[in-house]
Parts: sequence; structure tokens; C-alpha cells
Amino acid sequence: MEQSLWHQPLSHAQLFVGRGLFINKLEEMSWIYLIIAGMFEIGWPLGLKLSQTMPSKVLGIVIAVISMAVSGYFLWMAQKTIPIGTAYAVWTGIGAVGTLLVGILFFGDSSSVWRMLSALLIVIGIVGLKLAN
Repeated sequence: MEQSLWHQPLSHAQLFVGRGLFINKLEEMSWIYLIIAGMFEIGWPLGLKLSQTMPSKVLGIVIAVISMAVSGYFLWMAQKTIPIGTAYAVWTGIGAVGTLLVGILFFGDSSSVWRMLSALLIVIGIVGLKLAN
């Protein structure tokens, strides 16, 4: 007699997510690392912009360099289970859309319909890559 999913022992690397679906904990953490990497990807262009607008360029440059290092580290961690092309596309997409929003919200960049539509297409692409993984 076949055992149901409810009675199968789980390895420590699997997580039950309902309706018979299992995900690898390492893979789930990799997506969290990738989101963190993308958020820090926003920090380096922000730091460069701040270095142009503040009286002291040093703080902005320090923010940029630290953001680059942290972003790169978390991208490296994410690539343990996420394919390189997917990880890179999602990482740059988060950085691009996030930086666009920071520019609009804090630096008076244009928020035209075409810019918003283009950003939406990037977000759709990111979601598509996640679903296709």
C-alpha cells in the first residue's frame, strides 16, 4: 500500500508547503538572498547619486561600495540553487526598478506613463522567471 504524503518522513532539506508540494529550504533561502541582493543593488547607484549631491562625496561613495559588496555576496549565495541567468536577470531587474522608484520618489525623476509601463514589464519578467524556475 502506498504511503500518503502525510506519512512520508521529510528530510531536513524539504519543507511541506501544502497540497503535496515540497520545496527545498536551500532553494527558498536562495530566493530570499536574491531579493536582498537586489535591494542592495539599489544602494550603489543611490550612493553614487548622493556623492554628486552632498557636500562630501566620501559618504556616498562608501554607501555605493558597501552596497556593491553586500549585493554581490547575496547574489553569490543565491546562485547556489538558482540558475545564473535567472539570478542575474532578477537581481538587475530588482535593482533597475528599485532605482527608478528611488529616483522618482526622492530626486524628482519623471514618472511618465511610458517609464511606469516599462518598469511594469520588468516586474512581469521577474515574476515570470521566478514562476518558470
